[in-house]
Amino acid sequence: MNAPAFPTGTILGYPRIGRRRELKHAVEAFWAGRIDAAELEARAAELRAATRERLVVLGLGRDDSSIPESFSSYDQVLDAALTVGAVPERFRRLQDEHGAVDLAGTFTIARGEGDDAPLEMTKWFDTNYHYLVPEIGPDTPFTLHAERLLAEFAEAKAAGYLTRPVIVGPVTFLLLSKAADGAPAGFRPLDRLDDLVPVYVALLAELCTAGVEWVQLDEPGLVSESIDEPRERILEAIGVAYDLLGAADHRPSVFVASPYGGLDDALPALAATPVEAIGLDLVRGDLPQHLDPATAESLAAKTLVAGVIDGHNIWRGDLAHAFDRIEALRSLSGDVSVSTSTSLLHVPHDVADERELDGRLVSWLAFADQKVAQVATLERGLVAGRETIQHELDAASAALADRAGAPGVRVAGVRDRLAALADRDFTRAAYDERVAAQATLELPELPTTTIGSFPQTGEIRRARARLLKGELTDAAYRELMHEEIARVIRLQEDLGLDVLVHGEPERNDMVQYFAELLDGFAVTQHGWVQSYGSRCTRPSILWGDVSRPAPMTVDWSTYAQSLTDKPVKGMLTGPVTILAWSFVRDDQPLGDTARQVALALRDEIADLEAAGIRIIQVDEPALRELLPLKRADQPAYLDWSVDSFRLATGGAAPATQVHTHLCYSEFGAVIDAIRNLDADVTSIEAARSRMEVVDDLATSGFDHGIGPGVYDIHSPRVPSAAEVQALLERAVAEIPASRLWVNPDCGLKTRGYDETVASLGNIIEATRAVRATLREPVPVD
Repeated sequence: MNAPAFPTGTILGYPRIGRRRELKHAVEAFWAGRIDAAELEARAAELRAATRERLVVLGLGRDDSSIPESFSSYDQVLDAALTVGAVPERFRRLQDEHGAVDLAGTFTIARGEGDDAPLEMTKWFDTNYHYLVPEIGPDTPFTLHAERLLAEFAEAKAAGYLTRPVIVGPVTFLLLSKAADGAPAGFRPLDRLDDLVPVYVALLAELCTAGVEWVQLDEPGLVSESIDEPRERILEAIGVAYDLLGAADHRPSVFVASPYGGLDDALPALAATPVEAIGLDLVRGDLPQHLDPATAESLAAKTLVAGVIDGHNIWRGDLAHAFDRIEALRSLSGDVSVSTSTSLLHVPHDVADERELDGRLVSWLAFADQKVAQVATLERGLVAGRETIQHELDAASAALADRAGAPGVRVAGVRDRLAALADRDFTRAAYDERVAAQATLELPELPTTTIGSFPQTGEIRRARARLLKGELTDAAYRELMHEEIARVIRLQEDLGLDVLVHGEPERNDMVQYFAELLDGFAVTQHGWVQSYGSRCTRPSILWGDVSRPAPMTVDWSTYAQSLTDKPVKGMLTGPVTILAWSFVRDDQPLGDTARQVALALRDEIADLEAAGIRIIQVDEPALRELLPLKRADQPAYLDWSVDSFRLATGGAAPATQVHTHLCYSEFGAVIDAIRNLDADVTSIEAARSRMEVVDDLATSGFDHGIGPGVYDIHSPRVPSAAEVQALLERAVAEIPASRLWVNPDCGLKTRGYDETVASLGNIIEATRAVRATLREPVPVD
């Protein structure tokens, strides 16, 4: 087929939540019954229209397929599952007579309803975005439902745009799926590739009939070596899928995007297929080297899309170096385009919105809109020659030089302290000695606790907003927070929890709170990014050397502890998670930055201990998230991530019980690292995956305290006492009860008080029931 020209400049995706989180507000209004589905669809259409127009203003083409249709009301993987009809059996009641699922049904699958648990949720590669995990069995029906993709393309076409539909590709879709309940032993979702690809062939045909010239199939699964599937099988699947798709008679041209790393050994396999364009992440990956003649010949006939603008971080970057990499690709193909390395889903909309950031810092930054403009600049250089953009290249280089020499970027005192560290700073007393010292806590069997945060009510958020506006004094704000802390402590005592938390009402976010109190960070006003569904976060900007000017949590923790005789946990966010959920400086190794943060936390732990806090939790929910996708890079990451945690906690006394918390990732790959953290107690997500993690824990010989979660806080469902008891009984069957803790999967910040109280009440009831079975005498034959 004669392919239309691929646009010389494009992006892989754009933020979909809206510049002021309009999608979040609309979706949550729909859930609350304040608007109907028609109004939600209308608001979503307004957002899509505004995005297309904005992208044209920034330099993308209106009629050349350079604008991706990458919108989703909740999650792109769930959208792909519904497009191919992969609906779990428990939710098939939501399908209409043709097998389609409407918007309300989509949200039900994502969030659960009644006894029907939602799809499991986990991290999207090495990002802080969460996707919903499709459930595929041997008999899962695959049927095409392309209405959403067709409608959004037609919507754009009616407004004068020729856009590029985007969907997760078939290989990645199956690699990211899990075997459905009841699937036979040894079944893998990738076994269904031959059944799935014809649905994609039919999808391409419908898109072609609608007038689509280019379609983008996202295949990040091809770059990852962390997926539990033999690499040889993945390479074979590429050929099977894309030979069939490329051979289709009636289809648009196919652009396969491969963000988050280099294609490496997958490049020859993909190059051998009939796809017309291949995207290369040249921020995380390298230019192809030492290609065999057949691969070189195949690539010469394709469009190579150079992902040289970092879609995963917010630094302005080295445009001159980026242009050099684009030009180097011309040795492989005469048809080269420029793009972002990933979707811009991971960065905020526009740095121009940040009126309160220091102007010098702003000059070093590029949010989504600035990155689109950078793509347009490099595209102009590709078309008209480097000299036409030399001024922009020089300006970016000058900003890099200014950043390197700015005050605070390198602080001698911080670096001297790191240089003086010794092995003893990373090691606590032996675990057995700590267990004996911590016996004075006098905790019951299966102690119950929560992860840290309690619901952030409207009153709490309004008080914080009034404080920021100067309408509330610091003293008045502290009094309101003390009242909330006292209420949370009373509630936990009434429920019967064993280890309490202060509820964190003073914290806007578990990372931003610390970023506002540590040197080397800046925070934004409007730098929102989507984490999952309607949940958005504002990652802080870690731009310089990190240190702690003063204690950050001691007053709040000691006030809470003064209200109760039960132990109250001091709550800190760990160094890896602070890095993972911030936009981190890219001018030094991540491990160096993590150790700087760890030293600040080490000082905080010492102050908490001195104030009488006996249990201190250092959360590391992002430990698995940052694991590099390439196996060769993983040992170094695991070394520095574990070391940074141990540096933070290494000064704690044996009698101080150190907890950590991890969530929403597959942990089998890092179970040794979790053990090496040497925390006294580790709480871990397990409810949504129905305690799958206990198998990894049991087989690994993990021998410290463990709290596999029994309450999925990312769903509005209230788990029944019977459901929680079943989860606990599975855990007790695999792990000695003497080491088990009982807790939710994660913090309760996003939940309401009614569901929180009901869920925690059921957890206490289930725990007491399981404790009773542990005390029953063993029958004697």
